[in-house]
Amino acid sequence: MAEPVLDTYIAEENLPYEFCPGCSHGKVLGALSDSLKQQGLDPTEVVIVTDIGCVGLSDKYFVTHAFHGLHGRAITYASGIKMQNPDLKVVVLIGDGGCGIGGHHLLNAARMNTDVAVLVFNNFNFGMTGGQHSVTTPMDSITPTTSLGSTDAPMDIAGTAKVNGGGFIARATAFDKDLPDMITKAMNHDGFSLIDIWELCTAYYVVRNDFGRKEMMGYMDSMNMESGMLQETDRPSFQTSYKHMQTQASEQKPMSGLVLETKFSSDLDKPIRIVLAGAAGQKVVSAGNLLASAATLSGLWTSRRADFPITIQTGFSVAEVVISPEPVLYSGIIKPDVAVLIAPEGKAKIARLTKAMEETDTVYYAEGLGDVDSVATQLPLNFPESAKKELRKNISALAAGYLTKQLNLFPFEALKEAVRQIQKPKIAEINLGVLAHFEN
Repeated sequence: MAEPVLDTYIAEENLPYEFCPGCSHGKVLGALSDSLKQQGLDPTEVVIVTDIGCVGLSDKYFVTHAFHGLHGRAITYASGIKMQNPDLKVVVLIGDGGCGIGGHHLLNAARMNTDVAVLVFNNFNFGMTGGQHSVTTPMDSITPTTSLGSTDAPMDIAGTAKVNGGGFIARATAFDKDLPDMITKAMNHDGFSLIDIWELCTAYYVVRNDFGRKEMMGYMDSMNMESGMLQETDRPSFQTSYKHMQTQASEQKPMSGLVLETKFSSDLDKPIRIVLAGAAGQKVVSAGNLLASAATLSGLWTSRRADFPITIQTGFSVAEVVISPEPVLYSGIIKPDVAVLIAPEGKAKIARLTKAMEETDTVYYAEGLGDVDSVATQLPLNFPESAKKELRKNISALAAGYLTKQLNLFPFEALKEAVRQIQKPKIAEINLGVLAHFEN
């Protein structure tokens, strides 16, 4: 056992406790102080994270670091603190109310095996707000919100943490003489540890349900929630596993990203904003990528944005491309200089943009998509006759080739080079065949 740094870890100048007479919270805090003394910890190496409720008053009674947050969120704060500084001992003090409100966080901390120690102050009701029933209130219990008796099955906090993978899970009472020893074991376990500590709320639950220490043990028997150590595994904690993965990653060669080096030149002397509007499955976004990449290969500045619904494979698909001889400081397009319509879904989606276009702007449209509500010049996409067979599967690539030729954005060879560099070989072979129609 380490030599104790302090005789007590309680900030005695803040005593007495503000808890109700007979409340068990003080006993648990005393057990925690005794555990810290057993471990001989430097107070600056310990963080106590408290939840909302009566238990939220606890942190000020310790000479350690403290963090106090929102109801049910204490475990998330503790997990973040431990990730940032793995050398700290991080202890969560939370009530049964917080476990209910933050149940998702409890489940996932156990599942991930996050290296924090959770002490649950379980007194079967919301003691701070008037004794309302909580997720652990036993069936038939009387509370202000269950005046005829609770009909809800109580949540087995320890059992829940156990089946979700928590490494060190135990159940105890505030009156157990070995509680300090159990807390010490929990704090030194590498992984998620939780002690479900049953208590007495003398202000509400005890008086409404004729409940005491004897009845508490009877509850454990009747609900098949045994006390003592329930689970102890040697699965590495999330922090340990993550550190191991970081070490492995540092030993690997850095991923080499795609670098588009300037190989061509362009006569473009002002920004041009292009919107391609089609439907899911037409590879509209890919065509936008090709235009932006070809521009980059030609020494131009570019941005590319995409818009499509969450359904992904149905509905509209829109690509916005800004190409400029100067840096692009705003990637949005309020008014396109050029719009290309290749499907009804896309035409409908960008109707607001095409309506904002001016007479000096141009709308190119596929067959059947003319008559656009816009003062912009409207021209059909006149693809080469030999390319008509590509319309169903490769109209977006055709549109990219058509724009490159019509607008003289950059050399046509730059577009072909973009295909070779950014697309998979099989796709590139298809699209190079599509673009060949403009060179015959």
